[in-house]
Amino acid sequence: MFTASLVPEAYYWARSSKHFDGKLTVVQVSTVFGEEPNYWTLALPGTDQHAMPSDFEIVGPVAPPEKYPMGQAAE
Repeated sequence: MFTASLVPEAYYWARSSKHFDGKLTVVQVSTVFGEEPNYWTLALPGTDQHAMPSDFEIVGPVAPPEKYPMGQAAE
């Protein structure tokens, strides 16, 4: 399984014929069901749903914008 190349909690561009009508979307690797790669799912941001990684074609990682670094809410 390709989950070995995924990074926990990272965001990826992905598409799936089962979700979002095959349109490109952002997913997040979730470890909510376990820390081992066999238990990872893909969280679908904006929803309360998780999907199996095998349901998606991972296109590539989402690169954070360099011009606007993400800070913590407490900063």
